[in-house]
Amino acid sequence: MKLHGKKVKCSGNYTAYVPNPLPPPIEWGDKLVRVLSEADRMIGQLAKQGATIPSPHLFIRPFVRREAVLSSRIEGTQTSLAQLFADEAGTETEQDKFDIQEVKNYVRSLEYGIKRLNTLPLSLRLISELHQHLMKGVRGGYATPGEFRKTQNWIGVAGCTLQNASYVPPPPQDVLRCMGDLEKFLHESTLPPLITIGLAHQQFEAIHPFLDGNGRVGRLLITLFLIDKKILNVPILYLSAFFEANRREYYERLNAVTEIGDWHGWMEYFLNGVATQSQDAITRVVKIQSLIEAWKSKFPKKADKQCLRLINDLMSNPFTTANGIVKRHKIAFPTAQRAINKLVDIKILKQSFDAKRNRVYCADQILKILDEPTRPS
Repeated sequence: MKLHGKKVKCSGNYTAYVPNPLPPPIEWGDKLVRVLSEADRMIGQLAKQGATIPSPHLFIRPFVRREAVLSSRIEGTQTSLAQLFADEAGTETEQDKFDIQEVKNYVRSLEYGIKRLNTLPLSLRLISELHQHLMKGVRGGYATPGEFRKTQNWIGVAGCTLQNASYVPPPPQDVLRCMGDLEKFLHESTLPPLITIGLAHQQFEAIHPFLDGNGRVGRLLITLFLIDKKILNVPILYLSAFFEANRREYYERLNAVTEIGDWHGWMEYFLNGVATQSQDAITRVVKIQSLIEAWKSKFPKKADKQCLRLINDLMSNPFTTANGIVKRHKIAFPTAQRAINKLVDIKILKQSFDAKRNRVYCADQILKILDEPTRPS
């Protein structure tokens, strides 16, 4: 294996890594071809499953939030999926408000990016805009949101310096050139799409173009690339769950590229993640679809329309309140509470927080499907 880049001595007595432009030389051995074939097959099945989803704008919403929680957790945020849903339902939780805000910013960045693809290609400008939305009003907000770094950053244990950091990305004067090369590769690559985005994700993390938020932006780009290339019509495949479940190997595989040029090890890991998470998403989608259909079958009468509305709401967020229903559907409070009570009686909902005012209810069965951990591969 050959180092993909060079180590450069910098003023300040430290050494930084500057990657070569993509793509690296790729040897199409049997194993790489096999894992690419499996990843393509599984993501194709996921795309077919996604096409069967009714009201995808509602159904996909909890998957976006699951991705936001897990991608942020890789960076140390402790917010749980239940806490995020409860907060969005209007309930105060004990979770650190900055943690909650970081996860909510990830959701907004992803939703913004998907919408922005209608008017702007996947580009440095879009990447900067994603970062601006991601870092607005959070602890890393000092780190020049939306701007590529003009100072040196590094990765290592708390308290380490440039001289003893575990990894030092390119010097600031090389960042724009490296990112320009990456943008060109994304637009001009003739490699299979999953190979292209796998290489691009590692390269983005190696460049580390922002002072903070690089991991989250790099993972956002995977989803946006798949949408942009029309591999998926809805944002339903997320690799953060796989990376989080295999966190140690995730970092080891990234580092092996910059240390010894092991692109094959990284790509096999990445493609395995695509296949694993495609199957994982299919399983969760089927379970939730079956559950929703079973619930709706219990309310066949026209008089049950408020219950059916509430079930649709639960596809989007398994937490609900009577006041939230009143606001969304412009109905009277007693009508909203009666619908909740009916769902409580047949054990679709149960009260989640003991509050005298604005009681919170949760569809635990949906939350359990979403919150079930990804098994390490």
